[in-house]
Amino acid sequence: MKHQGMKYHWLFCGLMVAGAVIVTAVYSGQNNPSVKADPSQTAALAEKIQSQISVRNDYYDFGTINMKNGLVRQVYKLTNLGQQPIIISKAYTSCMCTKANIISQNGKTSGPFGMPGHGGAVARANVTIQPGEGFSVEAVFDPAAHGPSGIGLANRMIYLETNSEVSPKVELKFSANVTN
Repeated sequence: MKHQGMKYHWLFCGLMVAGAVIVTAVYSGQNNPSVKADPSQTAALAEKIQSQISVRNDYYDFGTINMKNGLVRQVYKLTNLGQQPIIISKAYTSCMCTKANIISQNGKTSGPFGMPGHGGAVARANVTIQPGEGFSVEAVFDPAAHGPSGIGLANRMIYLETNSEVSPKVELKFSANVTN
């Protein structure tokens, strides 16, 4: 009989905790102005959410790489979280040793894009990413591009310029310690 009493005691305690959580949630929502929907704030937020690029991980470390082993690659995963298409108008890199390709969800590749003004590919991308659509950016790094003087730490970037008010410029970064 004592065992049954303890069972009911724990059941009662569980119900009390659940009730307290519900009351707290309701009370917070009624007295917290940020929880209430203000039409002007909602409209402003909806406008901003219309186009936004989310990057799963914007940095990658290749670690130590040997320039004799050739090109190394990293793929970054991105998504249009908004409700409107995003247009990537330009794509370019921070150095001539780096190229970038934009790969759509259906596998179409645009690029390669490089460093403007140094023999790099044209930066104009004109790639449209639909709402909810994922895409990838592939970084291709040539550790031998700078010759023997290019050993040591290399920090490089890929830039995407978009029509998004929230994410008008996306930076993807990587580093490598280059040896010969």
